[in-house]
Amino acid sequence: MTSEQWFAEAARLLPGGVNSPVRAFRGVGGTPFFVARGEGARLVDVDGRSYLDYVMSWGPLILGHAPKRVTESLRAALDRGTSYGAPTPGEVELARAITEAVPSMEMLRLVSSGTEAAMSALRVARGFTGRSKLVKFEGCYHGHADSLLVKAGSGGATFGVPDSLGVPPDLARLTLTVPYNDLDAVAALLAAEGRDVAAVIVEPVAGNMGVVAPAPGFLAGLRELTARHGACLIFDEVITGFRVAYSGAQARYGVTPDLTILGKIIGGGLPVGAYGGRREIMERVSPLGGVYQAGTLSGNPLAVAAGLETLRALRDPGVYETLEARAAALEAGLAEAAARARVASTVNRVGSMLTAFFAPGPVTDWTSAARADRARYGTFFHAMLGRGVYLAPSQFEAAFLSLAHAPDDVAATVEAARTALAG
Repeated sequence: MTSEQWFAEAARLLPGGVNSPVRAFRGVGGTPFFVARGEGARLVDVDGRSYLDYVMSWGPLILGHAPKRVTESLRAALDRGTSYGAPTPGEVELARAITEAVPSMEMLRLVSSGTEAAMSALRVARGFTGRSKLVKFEGCYHGHADSLLVKAGSGGATFGVPDSLGVPPDLARLTLTVPYNDLDAVAALLAAEGRDVAAVIVEPVAGNMGVVAPAPGFLAGLRELTARHGACLIFDEVITGFRVAYSGAQARYGVTPDLTILGKIIGGGLPVGAYGGRREIMERVSPLGGVYQAGTLSGNPLAVAAGLETLRALRDPGVYETLEARAAALEAGLAEAAARARVASTVNRVGSMLTAFFAPGPVTDWTSAARADRARYGTFFHAMLGRGVYLAPSQFEAAFLSLAHAPDDVAATVEAARTALAG
């Protein structure tokens, strides 16, 4: 069957033909290709076409597709069973590796997804502080839990309204939104509502409105404001954890949160999540405390094996310098290609994640990101796909490099961008 035939059958069985909305290509038009396999930096579809992949399963595959050391660890784990619902040495080893890399996570709990980790971290923050409200930032995504599916309003700070059917308005009103990178708005909001705010949750580097870096002093300002008002500061490092640095964005920017959310890379391509932080906070989690959270597949031995082997590989000398250099070359090449074609464009990059916005810069928050020309991005996306380069099928997502992307792959991508933009 061809990709088109598979999509037609999928549309009969799955909402929109997909199991996650962005995969449906609604942001760029057309129909998605169906993957047959992944190899290093490439995907091969069921029609036999090969693509340089910059989605990388939305970030987890920092070593590339099917790296030998990870697949071998999975085969060994598979021979021992797929799930036990009981403690294993591997989950303790992974927890130890994470806490050694991210010292702010003095204690943690493994779960099965980033959404589950975010939902659980907020519950812990509410349980610890005895407060109900939370603050999030416009354009930041923390999974699809009810409290976090909130549409940003106009103005410096607004009460949230549901961004999805099925979210009770009364629950959404407990979520307050402010513009990303606007420290004054956060200060004003906490001055008015701080006594009721359990947590401020933030992507330390935004990755779900496209890549947007924190302004100088923004994260440190959040640390000071939350401490002053007795609220927990939660870093959602599902994307940035082990991506922008081995110890995450909190190490890159030198700011320590109370709680951290991880996912993606710590599972080495398998479903996983984790939340953790200060011991006195995490000791509120059942069975030690009264904040309940549980999961049949939490600490799954296959995900733990893949994650452990991935983290071991990332400790090799020169890994992050290599990623930084190749991502910088791609950033420069995309910017040069747009300038040569006289196309308004801004490339934002932090470490090995980047976004090319079809908008004049700077892009510093959701308002400036939303000015990007989505139709132009859709045209560019399909022109690149036709040249064998798979970018995110949405203007407001990140591109990810892996250690499998060789310099020649980056050079080929830049050349494809030149011809795509020139046309």
